[in-house]
Amino acid sequence: MKLYERWRNMADMQTTPEMQMAYWNEYFAAETENYKKILANKDTVFSGSLSELAQKFAMEPAVFCGFMDGINDSLKNGYQIEDLTEETHIDLDVDFEKLYFNMLEAKAKWLYTLPEWEDVLPLEKRQEITKAWRKSKQVINDNKIGRNDPCPCGSGKKYKKCCGKNV
Repeated sequence: MKLYERWRNMADMQTTPEMQMAYWNEYFAAETENYKKILANKDTVFSGSLSELAQKFAMEPAVFCGFMDGINDSLKNGYQIEDLTEETHIDLDVDFEKLYFNMLEAKAKWLYTLPEWEDVLPLEKRQEITKAWRKSKQVINDNKIGRNDPCPCGSGKKYKKCCGKNV
């Protein structure tokens, strides 16, 4: 069984809500420690086989594969998560701006509020990324017809007096 499958199975094996909550709380605590280590060593690219990095980050390889699934989109060169093996060489070369954005996207407040971010990205940059993230969530419909716009049916009337009258 591949590592990613093992990771998914481990997460799915928790049969009761209490067991699931305990499992995820344990995982999120370990994940937080991993990110603290990465942020505290912002100039270091952690490299090695997946099993070596798992050991360095105090996780078993399948669980580290799950961590890789979370950080993969924030790496300068991502990996095919489903194809990872314990021997796969990994370079955790993180794009920190992308990581911060992705943490906002994941609504992982426990990660994007870590104090270690202060030494990685200045507050102004984090605020700029947060603003860009919020803007990316806004839906703008350019095709919307305003009440006072000419009706698209071609009658020459305002939309509110023509086709939009009964809307």
